[in-house]
Amino acid sequence: MRYDQSRADELDRMMLELLLPASAVESLGRWLADPGRGQRYAKGSGPHSIPYTPSKWKAVAPWPSAFADRAAADTASVSRAEVVAAVRAAEQTESWAEAFVATQVWGYGVTGYGPYRTRQVLARPGADAVLTEAVSLLVDEGAVAAYELLNTLDGLGPAFFTKFLYFAGQALPEVKGPRPLILDSVLAGVLRRHATKAGRAAGHEWSEAIARWIWRESGWSSHRYGVYLRWMYAANERLAAVRTDWPAAPDVLELALFSAVWDPE
Repeated sequence: MRYDQSRADELDRMMLELLLPASAVESLGRWLADPGRGQRYAKGSGPHSIPYTPSKWKAVAPWPSAFADRAAADTASVSRAEVVAAVRAAEQTESWAEAFVATQVWGYGVTGYGPYRTRQVLARPGADAVLTEAVSLLVDEGAVAAYELLNTLDGLGPAFFTKFLYFAGQALPEVKGPRPLILDSVLAGVLRRHATKAGRAAGHEWSEAIARWIWRESGWSSHRYGVYLRWMYAANERLAAVRTDWPAAPDVLELALFSAVWDPE
């Protein structure tokens, strides 16, 4: 099927009207109340931790000073709150490369090629300048403008540069507009299925093909990222309106959707 922007816009409009159905609100509420799952995030996503092997990152510099000693072979873990603290520390010396490393350690976890890819990105000519300018854009113009710039950095896809954007947005005292959120293939898949279902409910037989294009596995445009942020913030407001225990920060919703708490199908 040929891509049709007007149909994509229509699907976005329907998604922003539908937001979260009652079944999603119920599933997300059960997750948040479950002591073994979401209850630890009732006050925010800060405790969400990822394991990593410090010794695998020996060749990557600059290394966040608060992270584990890379001479140790043992596995360590780092939480979102600890990454935010590391980014704040790096911001004091304007070392956005160091901040970037902190976000990628959390992002890759124990994935073996994480250190190599991080090192390769930082070795790109002008990479440090792009990271620095992206943060300036985030403060002055907002997440979508910063996303568009980072999308030009070779070797760094949206699933990982939105992690950098997310943590920078959490660490900085002020940014323009909504603070960034992580967008990866898992989250895009949730939105793809939700958009397809919303379109089918309205009788649009083309909804699956359009949703598959706009919410594809990667390579999302800055416009698409803006739609994602609008939907996430609006959906989180709906949750907070019907569930007084739901956190105000939409990154808890991002974590829940990534954890497959709700499947639109």
